[in-house]
Amino acid sequence: MLKQVTATRYVEPLHSGGSVPGVVEADDLGLYVVKFTGSAQGRKALVAEVIVGELARALGLRFPELVLVHFDPAIADAEPHQEVRELHASSAGVNLGMDYLPGARDFTPEAAEGFAVDPLEAGRIVWLDALTANVDRTVHSSNLLLWPTLGVAPPRLWLIDHGAALVFHHRWDAGDPTRAYDVRHHALGRYGPDVRAADAELAPRVTEDLLRSVVAQVPDAWLAGEPGFGSPEAVRAAYVSHLLARARASAAWLPLDFPTAEEIAAENAVRAARTQQGRPDWLKQVPDLHGRPAVEQDGTVHLR
Repeated sequence: MLKQVTATRYVEPLHSGGSVPGVVEADDLGLYVVKFTGSAQGRKALVAEVIVGELARALGLRFPELVLVHFDPAIADAEPHQEVRELHASSAGVNLGMDYLPGARDFTPEAAEGFAVDPLEAGRIVWLDALTANVDRTVHSSNLLLWPTLGVAPPRLWLIDHGAALVFHHRWDAGDPTRAYDVRHHALGRYGPDVRAADAELAPRVTEDLLRSVVAQVPDAWLAGEPGFGSPEAVRAAYVSHLLARARASAAWLPLDFPTAEEIAAENAVRAARTQQGRPDWLKQVPDLHGRPAVEQDGTVHLR
């Protein structure tokens, strides 16, 4: 089972994440990024964090240690933001912590300049994301870290944030283990990921025993009450069944056709042009703050 610690000091919230996780110090003197059970994403996001993170670690990918954090909202009563205090108040008890990596930086094209991405490692990460239907490792939000800090020692890629994976557990009756995985905007698509080699290496390792050991890490309380299931063990069995079937069907969903940077830019331009239709003239010259192209009245596209 995951190690259990007790939060002793609240350091700060991380407003960059939609779930507003917080950095805490625990009674083992470690620092952890805590994702709270009371967040808007709900407990299924924490279930996905545990299953995908522990599976990644079992397959040899770098992922920070996960712990169960006993959290008393009273240690954060000096937090000035009311919405964060309300989140803490609804999260008393056991939450999920991830080892804090000091000096780590987000993997972006700018931060990764000069960093050589190994095609096989990129393939392994893409393969894991395809297996677990992770929709949140894109060029806009890689959920990858470079650690240690560039310039101090050779950095390595570390995986984080898998709460948006396992999308099938939001509609169990529609879970298709052969469903294709969309790689058009994957963060590592431009680095020539060797997905075939990764599949040959990793697919045979995703066994029923491995999956059972992974899902056993999820606390019963986060699985209890799942509609259509009579017990936490029944939910665990469903995760094992789906992921095992998907691993065995990898030939059906193995992502191989990664678009070029030019193709992605063209697709973004078409999407932006469609978005502009029907907008008032004064708004058509306003750049898209989410990083998509701005389109002038004459149809000229400005890529940012």
